Amino acid sequence: MKLNPIILPCIIGIAICLLIAGTEGWVTATSVNAWYHSLTKPFFNPPAWIFAPVWSVLYIMMGIAGGLIWLTRKKNTALFVCFVIQLILNFLWSFLFFAAQSIGWALLDIILLWSTLCITLYIALQQRKAVVYWLLPYFIWVSFAMILNFSLKIINYGTYTDTETQT
Repeated sequence: MKLNPIILPCIIGIAICLLIAGTEGWVTATSVNAWYHSLTKPFFNPPAWIFAPVWSVLYIMMGIAGGLIWLTRKKNTALFVCFVIQLILNFLWSFLFFAAQSIGWALLDIILLWSTLCITLYIALQQRKAVVYWLLPYFIWVSFAMILNFSLKIINYGTYTDTETQT
């Protein structure tokens, strides 16, 4: 029995994305403290329990997209590079927001993430449409997260210790 050549890259992609998710989850869990709980949240802030299951599903979908991208990386270098860049930016967000307690730097990061993800989707639409279907829910969630991050910055401006506001 021969294994479909798409399966292994997708499994590896899922494993890499879940490793990133686990690291971010650890950073978040060890960094959520009185600072985060003291922030004023917007009315549309989801309950804390929703983030882990949503992100778990999204990381699996990202892993599948990553596997599909990996298969054509030599032909679609720009798609591969953009995917890796957005993955790195995604990885950095938890460190910036929770560990560094920097809503502003996290906002900059998520804006760059969202922008890179837009480029990734645009290239995928041209070169590998299946990737778009796997990344679209992630794009929607990142769009929501960016709005949430922006709202937290605006609502809590001047009321928290944020490294970029200190002089």
